[in-house]
Amino acid sequence: MIARLAGTLIHKQPPLMVIDVAGVGYEVEAPLSVFHDLPELGQPLVILTHLSIKDDSHTLYGFSSEGERTLFRQLLKISGIGAKLALTILSGASGDELARYVAERDSASLTRLPGIGKKTAERIIIELRDKLDDIPMGGAPAGSGSAAVPASAVSEATRALNALGYKPQEAASLVRNVAVPDMSVEEIIRLALQSTVKQ
Repeated sequence: MIARLAGTLIHKQPPLMVIDVAGVGYEVEAPLSVFHDLPELGQPLVILTHLSIKDDSHTLYGFSSEGERTLFRQLLKISGIGAKLALTILSGASGDELARYVAERDSASLTRLPGIGKKTAERIIIELRDKLDDIPMGGAPAGSGSAAVPASAVSEATRALNALGYKPQEAASLVRNVAVPDMSVEEIIRLALQSTVKQ
């Protein structure tokens, strides 16, 4: 089991990043919240990982805190939730937000996340309700990109939302509604996802 990677960040485009560890590039999928804290390309990076092994693939998932990884693993134990959907859930709601939804039995907020129907939301609440106390919440504070937005920021953000399950037209609309000059791709995605929960 690969539990941690320490190397150099050589590529990042949500939801994928590549980390060079002693000359080997590891492709890692991560929740969008992780991308807020990533350093610039070429800088050192340490990230916690979860390795998923299937007959046709080995996939690494990355997390910035132990609480986030534990929550991901708890979500995987719920019937009907695979790794991609668990990643989408953690991209649309922070660990603290998810804990609040579960504690308050707020299935309405959960169903606003892509791929979550009423039955799945109810399963999440039932399955996680008694496990939240065992999950270490918190971790590195979410940072925000301060570099100028590349010309392709809007299209990159739209592609990332497509990868999370939003339809192209819906993703484009969400991005247009929140994007402003000097905003990073990660910030656009975060605000777009937050806007779906508040609706």
